[in-house]
Amino acid sequence: MRICAVIPAAGSGNRAGFAENKILHKTGGTVPLFSVVSAFAANAQIATIAVCIREGDRAEIGKLLARFQNVVLVTGGATRTESVKNALEAFATEKTPPDYVLIHDAARPFLSQKIIDDCIAAVRSFGSAVCALPCTDTAVLSENGFAVSPLPREKLYTVQTPQGFSFPELLSAYRRIGEGETFTDDSGVFAKYVAPPRLFEGERTNVKLTFREDFFMQTFRTGIGIDTHAFCDGDHIMLGGVRIPHGSGLAAHSDGDVLIHAVMDAMLSAAGLCDIGHYFPDTDPQYKGADSIALLKKVRRLVENEGFCVSNVSAAIVAQRPKLATFIPKMKENLADALGICETDVGITAGTNEGLGYLGRGEGITVTATTLLNRIG
Repeated sequence: MRICAVIPAAGSGNRAGFAENKILHKTGGTVPLFSVVSAFAANAQIATIAVCIREGDRAEIGKLLARFQNVVLVTGGATRTESVKNALEAFATEKTPPDYVLIHDAARPFLSQKIIDDCIAAVRSFGSAVCALPCTDTAVLSENGFAVSPLPREKLYTVQTPQGFSFPELLSAYRRIGEGETFTDDSGVFAKYVAPPRLFEGERTNVKLTFREDFFMQTFRTGIGIDTHAFCDGDHIMLGGVRIPHGSGLAAHSDGDVLIHAVMDAMLSAAGLCDIGHYFPDTDPQYKGADSIALLKKVRRLVENEGFCVSNVSAAIVAQRPKLATFIPKMKENLADALGICETDVGITAGTNEGLGYLGRGEGITVTATTLLNRIG
């Protein structure tokens, strides 16, 4: 099954009142569009991501998303409906069009991997999947500013994205839209021209950034992680996912990446979760020699499932040897890719212990890491 994603990002965001497109306005450590694309790019089930853009934003968005190999930029239209149709038509020209397509608002940057997976599972089972939340407030019908009739709350849902559909059916529906006809989302198109779409439960943290104040409704959590590994026999060490030639290795059950281990503990601590030993015990053979970058991605999912996203990471490496300065840029790139943040939101410093103590004697490496998590709501 080939599954693709469409991210409409061609609006101006006038209601937010920013000088630039709101999906390019930084919040929570990065811009909304980057967070959304990063989330889909991190999901192995997504083949291609089509981002619908304004031509005036092409250069900036192209630079922002350059690291993602499976992203294509599609010229958007005057409305969301036109933008999505342009992306669907672009997919239709491919040698192998998708079986399913997921559409997600660029202004909903706090989606978790769970919600993407749930959408995929639902659309594969039912041919459609619309993320929605049951209405918890009393709802009424209004006429001329007066509440004229209460509505049955138990039957009401508020609709979110992502929304998933059978690609051939959604493409056919969009091709049937009449001139001047617009829809606020894709579920409306599908409902009118195909069938009532299937709902699946969304998440309250999956909010849409619409107005200026939405960008500042943030809850922050800080965390700290400290890890130490002793040198042992070997010919290299792993730091930040970078293989560094050395006359020794680092003693550990996994690959011994002391930098990533400290970062993971900082993230877990900030989210109020247990330490890495709880999730990846050194008594479990499946983690023998494990790739710490892969473990970091699992920790990211744990944190996201708690309703948080990483805003930034800072780490200080203390090691008498080896010299690390030339390897730090690649370390930053690896951590940024794994966490779905910008490289400028990853800080790594390296220093010696001036010959003092076990670090000064070159017996091991210690890393202290801090992180800032952000939750909306």
